[in-house]
Amino acid sequence: MINFNKNNLDQATSPYVQQHKDNPVYWQEWSPEVLEYAKKNNKIILVSVGYATCHWCHVMAQEAFSNSEIANYLNKHFVSIKVDKEQRPDIDNYYMNFCQETQGQGGWPLNVFLTAELKPFLAVTYVPVTARYGLPGFLDLLRHIQRSYEQQSAKIPMYYPQIHSPEHIEEPELIEVIKKNFTGTGFGAGPQFPPHNTLLFLLSYYEKNKDSDSKKILETLLERMAMQGLHDHLQGGFYRYCIDNSWTIPHFEKMLYDQAMLLWVYSLAYKTLQKPFYKTIVEKILTCLEDTYADHLYYAAHDADTDHQEGSTYLWDVTELQQNLSEEEYHRFQQVYKLEKNFEGKIHLIKCTNTFLPQIEQKLLRLRKKRKQPFTDKKYITSWNALLGIGLIMASRHCNNSMAKCKAELLFKNILRNHYPQGILHHSSHDGKLQPGEFLEDYATVLLFATYLYEDTGEHKDLIAMLYTQLQKFYQGQWIESKNTDFMEISAQTYDHPTPSSASLAAMAKLRAEIILGKEYVVAGYKQPVQHDFYNLMVFMKHWHIIHLPHTIEWKHLGANSMQIYDPKIQDCYQQKCVEFKDVTQLLGAIRSQTH
Repeated sequence: MINFNKNNLDQATSPYVQQHKDNPVYWQEWSPEVLEYAKKNNKIILVSVGYATCHWCHVMAQEAFSNSEIANYLNKHFVSIKVDKEQRPDIDNYYMNFCQETQGQGGWPLNVFLTAELKPFLAVTYVPVTARYGLPGFLDLLRHIQRSYEQQSAKIPMYYPQIHSPEHIEEPELIEVIKKNFTGTGFGAGPQFPPHNTLLFLLSYYEKNKDSDSKKILETLLERMAMQGLHDHLQGGFYRYCIDNSWTIPHFEKMLYDQAMLLWVYSLAYKTLQKPFYKTIVEKILTCLEDTYADHLYYAAHDADTDHQEGSTYLWDVTELQQNLSEEEYHRFQQVYKLEKNFEGKIHLIKCTNTFLPQIEQKLLRLRKKRKQPFTDKKYITSWNALLGIGLIMASRHCNNSMAKCKAELLFKNILRNHYPQGILHHSSHDGKLQPGEFLEDYATVLLFATYLYEDTGEHKDLIAMLYTQLQKFYQGQWIESKNTDFMEISAQTYDHPTPSSASLAAMAKLRAEIILGKEYVVAGYKQPVQHDFYNLMVFMKHWHIIHLPHTIEWKHLGANSMQIYDPKIQDCYQQKCVEFKDVTQLLGAIRSQTH
């Protein structure tokens, strides 16, 4: 039995939810018992969704949710539920769709008010304690909600998300749309997020077509992301996004999925564009992962804030640099870095040249490590770890990094050992506690990871067949997000940002598994670019070489748009036509003649 007259978050498996265990609000976790209590007592439900490294979530926790007057009002009139969006993408997706459809935009913290029958009727993001920024004070908002609910609750309809079926698009038009969306510095005005999926698609497209416009977009973005404010030049790795369109000022949180996707991107970029600069970036991401994420699995994220100050761990002033570097070191440092105050009177390091200064950078990193460090979200998310595994395989294949291959193989074993007991794939764990429930993104990403490992080792074919079968339970005329008894079935996310969507991951994993398992497969048409570019990468595989061999050959002999299948025959299946060869030398010669 739950005691609803107290905060019950102390046993949560989510570090984000645990961050609210000392609030005076009587927070509960999402569960059938909590929902039934609200219904039985005809209470308004507040569902507050966020994640552990969310800056504005922290602000609202310190302000509104630590305020005793607000807490007393919530405790009297509402049932308050905390949800970690990274643990429950199904709940987050459903209510975020409601927020975006009713407010025109969304974000976190996401605060949604529901009737006792679970009908959402209002969604807001950050709300201050007292009215400012054109927003009402939170207590005033709660009082208004309470009065309106008493008068209007019977008239509130059930919410059904709008289903948007993106139109199919032909390949030449797709490329033109991507080019038109590119501003010269990024995609769109305002804040710049690393466009992982579009970059992966363009790299695959450029590998085949050697298109100069695509190359220019790729080189511009890859260099801006690596040289400007998005990149942690001292420790390696990348921040979440930059708040300006010149890629100067980052939002300083570091997410595992960004490291995973950019490891994949820069490894493939090195293979495709052959710039040594990209290989160094790959090595720096790997160093960052081992320094700050690695355990038996990899941690989810690092906060943007240190002691409630965004980025304070990472910022410098000129006197500090001058005091800790010799005159010669400081002179060299000035030649590579723009030492201008660009963040509230401090210096956030950005480069004016892609030169690396390992000794000086390591010296400053040692100094930086003595400072207080941001909070680390130490939960392990299955899908993010599997994405990282794919990134490690790409670093191994394209950057000749044998250690990355060993790490990928060990990571796969640890995912299976820790998150796949009794054939059920769990979404996350923390402090040894597994999160219940099954999600499409995990089955899709682990299956996808297994297909890449199979190419390198010939192993896991039986597991690929098993995961392929398990994946099908998420398909009911369309992909669904989860198979959980405590929430409704909702359509799977299709928008490929910041990670590939669960639907796109499922489509890619399904296709690759069908190729490996020798099943018939159909490649669908392209969808609208920029929003669906991981899905479009899957479609573009119709232009790949599917190479059948009795044993694997080194990837340096093959183009990036290649897939290896273990088969007694030696053949290349390209654009739906298979040609058999007497030996590997003849096969490679034929492939080279097609690509030159």
